[in-house]
Amino acid sequence: MRAVVVSQWGGPEVLTETEVDRPEPGLGEILVRVHAAGVNPVDWKTRASGAFIGWGPVPTVGWDVSGTVEAVGPGVTLYRPGDEVYGMPRFPQQAGGYAEYVTAPARHFARKPASLDHVQAAALPLAALTAWQALVDTAGVAAGQRVLVHAAAGGVGHLAVQIAKARGAYVIGTASAAKHEVLRELGADELIDYRAGDFAEAVSDVDVVLDALGGEVAQRSLKVLKPGGHLVTLLGPDVPAGADGVHASFVMVEPDLKGLEEIAALVEQGLLRPLVETVLPLEQAARAHEIGERGRTTGKIVLTVA
Repeated sequence: MRAVVVSQWGGPEVLTETEVDRPEPGLGEILVRVHAAGVNPVDWKTRASGAFIGWGPVPTVGWDVSGTVEAVGPGVTLYRPGDEVYGMPRFPQQAGGYAEYVTAPARHFARKPASLDHVQAAALPLAALTAWQALVDTAGVAAGQRVLVHAAAGGVGHLAVQIAKARGAYVIGTASAAKHEVLRELGADELIDYRAGDFAEAVSDVDVVLDALGGEVAQRSLKVLKPGGHLVTLLGPDVPAGADGVHASFVMVEPDLKGLEEIAALVEQGLLRPLVETVLPLEQAARAHEIGERGRTTGKIVLTVA
């Protein structure tokens, strides 16, 4: 099968398309024929440094997958060949999403939302699960709360805005002014141009902050939280220390069948839609990484697999 592999850790140019052996599903696993693979910051960060453990003999990045079940391993009853699924298999271990086929435990996938094509569905798993696990599982966002989403137009951010809104929250987002209109269309109630001023002076009494930036942004975010508020960061376990009564947590996304099903339900209810800015064929994975690393993408980049 075709796969884009990492010839050595480094820049986008180390991504090379080659032929590798097609995997076979083991006990409790399914084989998925990949139609589209999402591209995420963790992909290029891993490509640059080999940061995660568990690499196979042929390092292949990519965790966002949408495709069709090709075969099922012994013990699998959840799916049959021909079922359309989407998921974030094996994260943070190697999944090899930039390829024609992947295998993973069956419950690392869920049924693809029927209203989305494979390109749109491949944009969802990692980013949407990150937002869901941060806002719902960790912070327990509820109706009437005030939620601040940093980098609101990014892959995680634009989905977090919609998930928080679907939970009944008042949603505040930080983004450049050029991206405010699309974020209003996604449901943001209030927007702050981070280039024009300090968000910490523009907003207060926030219940939950979702931080995808870290550093001094995370530190200043503590100042806008009300007593009992919760800062959830995606940047690492070294969370900043807040005042008494203010919580701070680090979330590391993990495969989650229930979460994927909840996300699919929001999609089918018309409450969640992924934005896909750039679609490229698998063989242009290096180009996708070049675009992503500029940090200006609204929504997601997706690779199609013929």
